[in-house]
Amino acid sequence: MATPQATVDRAPSGPADERRDIIRAARTVLAREGWRHCTAEATACEAAVLPAVVTRHFPDHEQLLLGVLLDSSASVAALLASVAESRLAEITDLEQGLIALGRAWLAPLSSFREHFAIVRHISAEITSLPIEAVEKWQAAGPRQARRELADRLRQVAARGLLDIPDAEQAAERFILLVPSTVVQRSFHGALPLARREEDALIADGVADFIRLYAPNPSR
Repeated sequence: MATPQATVDRAPSGPADERRDIIRAARTVLAREGWRHCTAEATACEAAVLPAVVTRHFPDHEQLLLGVLLDSSASVAALLASVAESRLAEITDLEQGLIALGRAWLAPLSSFREHFAIVRHISAEITSLPIEAVEKWQAAGPRQARRELADRLRQVAARGLLDIPDAEQAAERFILLVPSTVVQRSFHGALPLARREEDALIADGVADFIRLYAPNPSR
């Protein structure tokens, strides 16, 4: 683990770089040890700075937590928005396109391992977390990703491939039926499933989603 003494070998950096370094260090501590142990002192040690540097950017424990959650969840939401756009923009085969979307939606489990380690800690510590921080995290992460997916599903529906009265609800159901089953069974990627099991869960979820939202030819 790094110590403040290591700062003597570092090139000077500006406030924005310093803040990013602190968030990165706090994310590592939070993923490894949880909310209660993600203190200014632990973060400073991980970032190789003095605790006063951390508190200059994040005056209290709650603001440090919020800084990490907003930064991490925004990165995941941005990746999922890109996934929704790329997988649904030119979709022709509905079933195969949705299966491809479901598999790609799981990509953050391996790309953002620290983020999902944080999610596991938060799930265990939820009753002791500041409710405002949790609410802002949900808005910047899961809800934003769901809104982006809803927008793309509206476009698919406009082409007649789906019958979706409420795109926000459809996006939520897709997430629950398709990727969430894998996410929950793998404990947010901590215990990855076999590829065959993942494929079966995704295909079953897509089949259920299509049954809910397939166009009705008789209408």
